[in-house]
Formats: sequence, structure tokens, C-alpha cells
Amino acid sequence: MNKEEITVSVIVPVYNEEKTLHTVLEKINQQNIFGFKIETIVINDGSTDNSLKILEEDSKLFHKLINLERNSGKGAAVREGLKFATGDYILFQDADMEYDPSEYGKLLEPIIKENADIVIGSRLMTSSLTRRGGYSRNRIGNNFITFLFNLLNHTTFTDIYSGYLIFKRRNITPDKLRTDGWEQQAEILSKIVKNSSKICDVPIAYYGRTYEEGKKIKPKDVFKIISTIIGEKISPSKN
Repeated sequence: MNKEEITVSVIVPVYNEEKTLHTVLEKINQQNIFGFKIETIVINDGSTDNSLKILEEDSKLFHKLINLERNSGKGAAVREGLKFATGDYILFQDADMEYDPSEYGKLLEPIIKENADIVIGSRLMTSSLTRRGGYSRNRIGNNFITFLFNLLNHTTFTDIYSGYLIFKRRNITPDKLRTDGWEQQAEILSKIVKNSSKICDVPIAYYGRTYEEGKKIKPKDVFKIISTIIGEKISPSKN
């Protein structure tokens, strides 16, 4: 597959990210140098800071803006973004700069060379990983949910709750998604692996925030994630 043939819809859910929002959108735009086309879809999930003002004042930084008047959860924001996506692939991008868009080339390499269906950026496959408080505190839970997911789905992922997940858009139907919180990534991954034959993870850098700096996922969210992984296996719904 040639780079010029690929359009990637980058879904950017935003909730109170005024400090990093402009930077992350600028970095996404800079990735056009790789040759593929980018469609940036931003979802303001009821932010109470200046995030919406920043987006309205600099609309050239994205292609589509969806404004949710009240905070509904990351999963709800992602689902709305998926409804408007038109690209061949979907890529999730957090607005907090824990994940740097300059890594897009690594994520797309397996797609260009092998026509991969799913690629996950793994925080555990590189010795240069930058880990600050936010991730190390959640690492045990992440290792367990990754182990559980692999066991039930016969996969070999190393880091299923990495923020960098890219997959073929045709393998998911937004209206079929039922979760609104952090557990939605487990739901999406459970659905798309059923129709995917070429899946892999690649090493990425990670610049984790602490909870004091605004990190939002909490250890308690692990229980909802586990429930979703098991639920999708026991009572699978269509994509």
C-alpha cells in the first residue's frame, strides 16, 4: 500500500486540555510530511476551561469540530468522532501530549509494508521509555488486562491500553458501541480483532503525566475494563 493512498482519521477527544491542546494539534498537522493524508476530528467533551475557545479561535488546526455541551466520558466522545470519520484508518490521539504525534511514522509502517489491520503503539517495547508517576502506578493493572485480553482473544499484544491504537475504519460501527468511559478501548479492540488477520504492536515513547498534572484514568477503571473484556467474549455483539 502506498502512503498516498492512505487517509487516517485522527480522533482527538478533549476535556480540559487548554495547556497542551494547541501543541498537540500543531504536531498532528506536521505529520503530513510522511505522505499520507490526515483528517483531524476534535471532540470537545464539555470542557470547562478554555479548550473550546482555543479550538474556535484556531480552526485551521483541524478538519471537524464536535462540541458536546456536557462531559459524557472519553468513550462517548470517541463514538461521536467515529461517526464523522471518513478515513481508511482510525487513530486515537489524546490531547495531553502523553503520546507524541511524531510517532505516527512508526504506527503506519506495518500498514504500508504489510497492510496491517491493527497496530498498537507499545510503551513496553523500548528501553527509552519515559515513565513518570502516572503510568508506573497503573502498570500492574495494565499488564493484567493485557494478559487477560490475549488469553481470551488468542492475541499477543504487549500493551492494550496504550493511547495509540490504529485500525481499519470498516471494522467498527460506532452505533454498535455501548460503553462511554475508559473501558471503551477494550470494547473496540474486542470487536475489531474478530475481523483482523494482521495485527501487531510497535515500540513508542511515552511521557506520562501524574494525577496532579491532570491524568484522568484511575486504577478503579481497571474493573470496568476487565468486565468489558469478559463481557465481549461471553456475549459478543456485532461490530
